[in-house]
Amino acid sequence: MWCEMNVLNSSLPAAISMECHCLSTVGVAHCSRIPSFQGASTIGCNLPSSSPYSLLLPSPLPNSFLQRRLEPVVYQKKLSFHPLRTYKGSIRAEKQGWDVGRFWKTLSFFDQLPSPGKLFAFLIEKISDPSPSKAVKPMDTSGIVLVAGATGGVGRRVVDLLRKNGQAVRVLVRNEEKARKMLGEDVDLIVGDITKASTLLPEYFKGVKLVINAVSVIVGPKEGDTPDRAKYSQGIKFFEPEIKGDSPEMIEFIGMKNLISAVKESVGLRCGKLVFGFEDNVSRELPWGALDDVVMGGVSASGFEIDPSGGENGRPAGIFRGFVSTANNGGFASIRTKNFSIPEDLSAYDGLELRIKGDGRRYKFMLRTSRDWDTVAYTTGFDSVKDQWQSLMFSKFEYDGKLNPTFVEGPFQLPISTIRAYMKEPITPRFVHVSSAGVTRPDRPGLDLTKQPPAVRMNKELGFILTYKLKGEDLIRESGIPYTIIRPCALTEEPAGADLIFAQGDDITGKISREEVAKVCIAALESPYACDKTFEVKSVIPFSEPYTVDPENPPPEKDYNVYFKTLKDGITGKQSLEQTPVSV
Repeated sequence: MWCEMNVLNSSLPAAISMECHCLSTVGVAHCSRIPSFQGASTIGCNLPSSSPYSLLLPSPLPNSFLQRRLEPVVYQKKLSFHPLRTYKGSIRAEKQGWDVGRFWKTLSFFDQLPSPGKLFAFLIEKISDPSPSKAVKPMDTSGIVLVAGATGGVGRRVVDLLRKNGQAVRVLVRNEEKARKMLGEDVDLIVGDITKASTLLPEYFKGVKLVINAVSVIVGPKEGDTPDRAKYSQGIKFFEPEIKGDSPEMIEFIGMKNLISAVKESVGLRCGKLVFGFEDNVSRELPWGALDDVVMGGVSASGFEIDPSGGENGRPAGIFRGFVSTANNGGFASIRTKNFSIPEDLSAYDGLELRIKGDGRRYKFMLRTSRDWDTVAYTTGFDSVKDQWQSLMFSKFEYDGKLNPTFVEGPFQLPISTIRAYMKEPITPRFVHVSSAGVTRPDRPGLDLTKQPPAVRMNKELGFILTYKLKGEDLIRESGIPYTIIRPCALTEEPAGADLIFAQGDDITGKISREEVAKVCIAALESPYACDKTFEVKSVIPFSEPYTVDPENPPPEKDYNVYFKTLKDGITGKQSLEQTPVSV
């Protein structure tokens, strides 16, 4: 089977089409670093180690996995033929009648076929020696970090640190003038309001791979503050507070819901994304069409149909079946999708996994990065295990023009249950959110509120601020996006550098500098130990002691992984609320 996937965009962000050719095998095929898929897939090809694409091919599941790299195949404009050789029996070139009707039916199915002459040259090149004739430009998959709440105390420090590190940053703000004055005229900026979904346009988030959300409801002293927010900046002393601007429900809950919806497609889901196939109550079908050697005079034939019970555990599956013949110098059968009308963004994922039932033959999988019919293709070949479901072109020729050593003429059948985009382990956070310590405490039974920070004691008076922060956290945890939720204690304008305490369960109080929180956010993006964790953080310095740093003798940079490694899964502090539901 030859499955060809054409991908638009140099960073593999939009899928275009898919194609499957028969070689003689099956398996779970993984193609790494896929940005934007538009519709053609090919089973069979290897990228160079320097390329952002790779194809991971697990051998018999669920144990060992074979990892390979996709190598660029550049089709040359020359006509050359390999002499016929014998592999597991004779491969003969017999003369048979050619089905002109099927030839034209094939041509009419696809949307963007080249001229007959160009098509013929393309097909001849499939069986010639397509050694690379020029270097392939590597794809840029580094991505952009979106910072929401970039003009706040933590957000602007996050932006400054990321830019100092050379990271591409985009900021989401409500006030453009304020943002440019604070962050500089050259900042990559989008204007939107998370409380209004209509302002979060899809094009704003193109290229965004990671998100740090420092948006928070504004709390200020009732008696007012100085123009430079001196009281706010002190962060420790207590002033009678009130909500300024939008309510906690609008910012912390509805705003969170809108932001997650806006970035979900861009940053991706831990469980991956179904491109084709059938899973539980979810299904996605693609417009497959046969592309066999009839287009160059051969007589091989194939087709694709949905079998309602042909998959694993009696589920539906797509069946690629047909026969391959070497008559008329042919030797391949394949299926390919039409180009997608709207490119499908897969840039959040590291590869494609094909769940396929083997028949003992060898297959190919190909990826293309353009809508063009005969552009550069990235291909790998792999062998399937007969009658085993694995996660995989059937042709007598390999991607390098050599004969397939396991090729046998005759019928073949390949059930395909799913084609899915996946994230490669270890997964690191894609969405880091700055919340607050104390979010589970307002309604915690037996808690002495007099010993709690003002936000806990005055949760109701402040529009249920902590209750809605907790509800916003839950939206992140339920979204499927790999995340980190950071709950800082009281924020100060002190410098970073003090030793830290990380805790879980929402029981600690204390203080921590905004600069330190910004550093924790950035470190979390790169750490698998921080993925899907919720934790509180504070400095070891007590409230009563100011913390300063000697510029001539600054503290050493922290290895935040030392802290992240102590964190455990599933601890949020909500366990203490299970018997007392929070109501608003």
